[in-house]
Amino acid sequence: MAHWVAGLALLLTLGASTIARAQERELPVSEVAPGIFVHGGVTALMTRENDGGIANIGFVVGDSAVAVIDSGGSVREGRQLLAAIKRHTDKPIRYVINTHAHPDHSFGNAAFVKDGTSFVGHKRLPRALTARGQFYLDGFRRTMGDALIDEVRIIAPTVLVEDTLKLDLGGRTLALKAWPAAHSDNDLTVLDERTSTLFAGDLVFLNHIPVVDGSLKGWLRALDALAAIPAQRVVPGHGAVSEWPAALADERRYLETLAADVRALVASGKPITAAAERAAASERPRWQLFDDYNARNATAAFSELEWE
Repeated sequence: MAHWVAGLALLLTLGASTIARAQERELPVSEVAPGIFVHGGVTALMTRENDGGIANIGFVVGDSAVAVIDSGGSVREGRQLLAAIKRHTDKPIRYVINTHAHPDHSFGNAAFVKDGTSFVGHKRLPRALTARGQFYLDGFRRTMGDALIDEVRIIAPTVLVEDTLKLDLGGRTLALKAWPAAHSDNDLTVLDERTSTLFAGDLVFLNHIPVVDGSLKGWLRALDALAAIPAQRVVPGHGAVSEWPAALADERRYLETLAADVRALVASGKPITAAAERAAASERPRWQLFDDYNARNATAAFSELEWE
């Protein structure tokens, strides 16, 4: 009898889960250019209330296949993105491209695992996932709870981008570029050549303060090369789809200010705590989440610039 009751309970649980998935709402997306669909993440920290949906994610529809560009901050968000794709096209999803390792861009990957789908990333993405994957999972569990973490899987790319790579979706080519350390050490950009739309990942932030998790000096060096990409519009990692390269102006000012302030503090013999308190303070009114990330940016910058 006990086994029967336990089995019934399991079936009910699985049934409820199946129904919930079937009723999963579609993620709202906007067609920002022909065949280019984007969901704008909220400018916030990852929370249970927002399902980790804080990054911009999207998909590109070619004549014969679809490419997903970043899968979202949870498997729930990934499934909602999948539902949106199915509403707009019945073409197969051939690629899931992760612009970098951070959970808000990659924790929806498990929603897209199936035969024939390749996961694409920077050549250093596997190493980043190996080194930080468990840390990301532990942080996700603390913030989001067990209900969302249970389905998350760290999925390494099956296609690596050494420098540049072109993917054919049928009459539509995506040009991928792997960057030296900047926002992270595994940043990847995606240019849709048909519409000149650039998916920049977190190499570009608007309104949301930039987050330095790779190299401030490298990011500053990358800005001119980024600006030279022949795009008309950019889908930043965070913030509104914007004209290109004008969208880089605010980020450039912040990063240059951060570097200049930290160098001045180092030159005057101030400790790293002073950088956390004072570097780039003039930028506070211009950015959302400034108090959540600027001190971290400043200490990372201090550690990088102290021994120039």
